[in-house]
Amino acid sequence: MLPDSEQPILLFDGLCNLCNHFVQVVIKHDKQRMFRFASLQSETGLEVLRHIRREMGFVPDSLVLLYKGKIYIKSDAALKTASKLKGVYPLLTIGYILPRRLRDVIYDIVAKYRYKWFGKRNECMIPTPELQSRFLD
Repeated sequence: MLPDSEQPILLFDGLCNLCNHFVQVVIKHDKQRMFRFASLQSETGLEVLRHIRREMGFVPDSLVLLYKGKIYIKSDAALKTASKLKGVYPLLTIGYILPRRLRDVIYDIVAKYRYKWFGKRNECMIPTPELQSRFLD
């Protein structure tokens, strides 16, 4: 079962430096504090991945957005997240003009080499006490 997703829930690879940076950008520009977060390696993340495997037949390994009962993956997850932020980030949704298949090919290339290009952590990010309430276990 998916967690309540009336508020957007962003799941990310907690070991990936690029993914962690993306989460930090979201935190900084989410002025309404609407986003909740969980690493894919967390209990919540693993449960969501089990559900996605049953529903979609595969398991995403980098970025997943749950919002209003929908599951967004790959480039759709990144673009939908950008659309909810303040500042210039909603302008990134111009990426929707590209066909999803092309966007996801580019996304998959970056995802495949993300550890090589951006590095990998030994353990998931531990949120500060101020951010703890926004992270799901």
